[in-house]
Amino acid sequence: MGNAAGVRRDFDQLEQRRLGAVDLLREGIHQAEVARRVGAHRQSVSRWAKQLEQGGKRGLRKAGRAGRRPRLSTEDLRRIEKSLKRGPQALGFETSLWTCWRVAYLIERECGVKYHSSQAWRILRQLGWSCQRPTGRALERDEEKIRAWKQKRWPEIKKKPERKAGPSSSSTRVG
Repeated sequence: MGNAAGVRRDFDQLEQRRLGAVDLLREGIHQAEVARRVGAHRQSVSRWAKQLEQGGKRGLRKAGRAGRRPRLSTEDLRRIEKSLKRGPQALGFETSLWTCWRVAYLIERECGVKYHSSQAWRILRQLGWSCQRPTGRALERDEEKIRAWKQKRWPEIKKKPERKAGPSSSSTRVG
């Protein structure tokens, strides 16, 4: 049964399943049969039965969100995105390239929350930003000369595979 990796859990649906199992248990149906009917593991139904005895139906209500609470509020995220759009030069950096280290610095400066640079990337993805590397091209670049070199000169100097000898009679030798 379980929860597949990366699949969000529907807490309302899980609560309904537990409460449905409770109704079946109260009717006197065996735990194994309850597990089959609600699509849960037998051990889960056993745990639910114990929780029902100890805390009643209230003990089986949903717990709420899973995992740690986020350290950044939605207002913090809006503020960070606004600052990201202004660019790193607004923070005093020389280039207009956002790095994870710079984003972590921005988050700490704007929100007072310290993140490691590797976690700053997670925040960027949450905001819908993606990794994009600038194309480093010289301003003096002559596209026409490059195209001509690729078409004429490169084929002349490019290594070509040597001619192979005839096929081998040995089944173990690669010809």
